[in-house]
Amino acid sequence: MTTKADSPVIIREIKTGNNQTIGELTLNAPGALNALNLDMIRLLDTQLMTWEKQSEVCCVILRGAGEKAFCAGGDVVSLYHAMVANPGQPVAEAQAFFSEEYQLDYRIHRYSKPIICWGSGIVMGGGLGLQAACRYSIATETTRLAMPEITIGLFPDVGGTWFLNRMPEGCGLYLGLTGNSLNGSDALFTGLARFACQADGYGELIEKLGNLTWPSVDDERHQVLEDFLQGYSKTGHMPPSQVKDHLGAITEATALGDLEQIVAAIIKLGERDDWLARGAKTLQRGCPTTAHLVYAQLHRGADLALDAVFKTELNMAMHCIVNGEFQEGVRALLIDKDRNPKWKYNTLDAIPEAYINSHFQSLWPESEHPLAQLGLG
Repeated sequence: MTTKADSPVIIREIKTGNNQTIGELTLNAPGALNALNLDMIRLLDTQLMTWEKQSEVCCVILRGAGEKAFCAGGDVVSLYHAMVANPGQPVAEAQAFFSEEYQLDYRIHRYSKPIICWGSGIVMGGGLGLQAACRYSIATETTRLAMPEITIGLFPDVGGTWFLNRMPEGCGLYLGLTGNSLNGSDALFTGLARFACQADGYGELIEKLGNLTWPSVDDERHQVLEDFLQGYSKTGHMPPSQVKDHLGAITEATALGDLEQIVAAIIKLGERDDWLARGAKTLQRGCPTTAHLVYAQLHRGADLALDAVFKTELNMAMHCIVNGEFQEGVRALLIDKDRNPKWKYNTLDAIPEAYINSHFQSLWPESEHPLAQLGLG
């Protein structure tokens, strides 16, 4: 089975040598760097539910069309227009987008069958949420990852509370505050990818997966895939890890007492080299509210269960919709492209603690939360 080439998600079923099925899902918007929209999210979620019930499906692969990107994030331009039409309101389109995106991420985290993510090229925002949810994530020499939400007045969502807190000490906070880009070796070092292949090696990977002797039991399928990828993964072609080289400095800077001290230390790090300078520059130009939200979400969410992570992030996302910072950030970066956002608060110390705390309050009674069913089944 293969869907039409103009479908937002191309669905393909590949027969293995022992007559099982590999399910392939290709995000199909290469002109937009495969940015996620609600149609794509629904197609992905529906197909994953279908395949999970089919015993002959032995594993699933997520990839992006074209060679530039797996997925460069969510379609925030569409959300911008919805926010403009409903200023200061919890926009229905945004609630649908975020709640269904987070539901998809949660499904992938908890999926019974093995899911591979081919994370070659650009992987940002919502794309990184998909990749981080996959147990078998693959980086290449062209991989470039980031959670750059500080530039648009949002925060590292799509499970960022979960995966940023599971990086080497201080790295998650640094990356959330700076939006700095990671290469494939950084992805391996921080746990955002587990295996490495060459960017032109996708066809060979599919061929070898098709030749594996797949068991009929999911737990055994996981073991077969794990053993194969452990032997197949090669890193000799990968660039040096920037995060590993700077780990000591990052850990030291992010271990300081409060957010203002941490931000000052990260900006000071920017004097050392170009990579650290890019992070410092993004932080300085970024949304002060986002900086507070990143700091708060990682500290508050360190011990949250996965379902609680996504529920909390939906609360935060909807408050970002209402408070106008997200709208202004998207306007400045992607609509008017003046790169001169007018943030509600211009400095960290100007932001009331109560304002940050309000982002963690639910807009719904517990039983009516759009993600109330996560973790129950």
